[in-house]
Amino acid sequence: MLPLSVAIIARDEADRIEGAIRSLPDAAEVLVVDSGSTDGTPEVARGLGARVVETDWPGHVTQKNRAAELCTQPWVLFLDADEAVTEELARAVRAVVRAGGPRDGYAVLRRNTWLGQVVRGGSFGPQWHLRLARRELATWAGEDPHDKLVVAGSVGRLDGVLEHVPYRDVGEHLGTIDRYTARFVEVSLERGRRSSLLDVLLRPPIHLLRSLVLQAGLRDGVTGVVLAWLGATYVALKWGRLWWRQP
Repeated sequence: MLPLSVAIIARDEADRIEGAIRSLPDAAEVLVVDSGSTDGTPEVARGLGARVVETDWPGHVTQKNRAAELCTQPWVLFLDADEAVTEELARAVRAVVRAGGPRDGYAVLRRNTWLGQVVRGGSFGPQWHLRLARRELATWAGEDPHDKLVVAGSVGRLDGVLEHVPYRDVGEHLGTIDRYTARFVEVSLERGRRSSLLDVLLRPPIHLLRSLVLQAGLRDGVTGVVLAWLGATYVALKWGRLWWRQP
């Protein structure tokens, strides 16, 4: 077997976690850390051959570090439950793990699909994310809900694509905006961050301009415009909610 752990955090992902679990069928271990699913996600994951650990939800960063600590293999590929590795990317991962490097971590190109359309531009377009790393050198950092993997060593890039379908429908997208902006406010108040009138007035249109023009979101047509507006809504809500809550 490939000396690799595939680490997945999940909650209520029974209907779509199979793609992530089956991404590297020759991996020595697939670990699913579940935080209170009520839709049978742990049972589905076990049925697909994954090792499941059921626990609480301490936040994105802490949960992913918990998953890393639970892994048993020298290399870890971190996936979300709504992601799947393409065959080209799987070949690249296998080559690196079998050779033992030469880098300590590797970024992959993640491609989003929104309501059935592959997104080519805008802030939702393809982006590089560090996901494969030597376990002992990998740490999750960042500020909830936006985590990032940090590797204490050299980093390269892999060929292939990581497919990502983050939302089942528009309602789920809007719900995520609500949860993430609420969490942003909580973290900001804890850290003493404040919002100003300029944040509320200027940040949303700047995001809209950057997404549509500078990041070529217009190439995705109506989908690109809708995603840019949703992104601007997220920006407006997080700074607006902080404005209302701050002392």
